[in-house]
Amino acid sequence: MIAIRKVNKHFGQLHVLKEINLEIARGEVVVVLGPSGSGKSTLCRTINRLETIDSGTIEIDGVELPEEGKRLAQLRSDVGMVFQSFNLFAHKTILDNVTLAPIKVRGMDKAAARKHGMELLERVGVANQADKYPAQLSGGQQQRVAIARSLAMTPKAILFDEPTSALDPEMVNEVLGVMTALASEGMTMVVVTHEMGFARRAANRVVFMADGAVVEDADPETFFSNPSSDRARDFLGKILNH
Repeated sequence: MIAIRKVNKHFGQLHVLKEINLEIARGEVVVVLGPSGSGKSTLCRTINRLETIDSGTIEIDGVELPEEGKRLAQLRSDVGMVFQSFNLFAHKTILDNVTLAPIKVRGMDKAAARKHGMELLERVGVANQADKYPAQLSGGQQQRVAIARSLAMTPKAILFDEPTSALDPEMVNEVLGVMTALASEGMTMVVVTHEMGFARRAANRVVFMADGAVVEDADPETFFSNPSSDRARDFLGKILNH
């Protein structure tokens, strides 16, 4: 579903992504872990060209991501994105937030979009908030709306960039619960997160990054019980004994 080949990215002198090679199969859940500044979020953002790359290629479902223009917009609409800050439109109701893109981008009929939108809000557990505005919802509820909004485009894959890091601890599990359900339904997901429990429970693979490079790529059991690099052992030691 996603093929990243020899991708490099610089911010000025800083080499933030170094020769990244990564393949993510349809229906696979890949969790990207690593210390701050390792390039995780940048990698996530290059997959739908929110960040440009200097060299290499990224393919979505067999089609290479173009640099810009209509074809990029089209491909981007196949890849959902859920951010750390929920990025909902403050002046639109919850339901309008979810239906806006399907109507505008996919040309969906308004009534059909609303029906589909309500089903998705039901699925993430906030259907009773449909007529409210984002500011009236808790952070956990807003993030679940953001997930519903991504799903409304029936994407081929969804990218999650630290989706729980801005949430109060008691709201983290309600968002992870929705994500775990999505994973079990076979959604292709790339998740940048610090939630080790989610990585263990829901991931098919853990990709560990440090200093802009992929250091390990293993199944969760192997990664957590027997990491092969000192960097990963050091990282896990700090996090798991915290």
